[in-house]
Amino acid sequence: MIRKTILKIAAIAIISFSMLTPTFAQMKSDIVDTAVAAGSFNTLVAAVQAAGLVDTLKSDGPFTVFAPTDAAFAALPAGTVENLLKPENKGTLVKILTYHVLSGKVMSADIAGKTLSPNTVEGSTVDINAVNGVMIDGANVITADIETSNGVIHVIDKVIMP
Repeated sequence: MIRKTILKIAAIAIISFSMLTPTFAQMKSDIVDTAVAAGSFNTLVAAVQAAGLVDTLKSDGPFTVFAPTDAAFAALPAGTVENLLKPENKGTLVKILTYHVLSGKVMSADIAGKTLSPNTVEGSTVDINAVNGVMIDGANVITADIETSNGVIHVIDKVIMP
């Protein structure tokens, strides 16, 4: 009798705990950890580190990041990435990276069928055309709406410049 009571209490405790604890699928990583885990943003992650923006992109946000792939960085003229990663070019690198970021969480459904020019974190406006697919300053969004714990990532096929 005591054993059955203990087992019932243990079962209730386990069920209660599992209801309070999010499943792995429910837990989302932040923007930086999501980019690292994807494996196709190695250059972007290295640039974010060199620019000192890791803590910012791991903060609460929310942020919308238009993330160029490694292939997008590779398409830049030879030596561009290496030059931008030099400590003396940190200011320029910060401007370029923050040009890829909007304050707030902007999902593709929020802008579908629209053209707009929102302010970037860098301070300039960026041209977004979501009438037929989504383009940002001539770059195509190739994967949209990768939700993170502190915003959303939209994958783009080009590095955009302020």
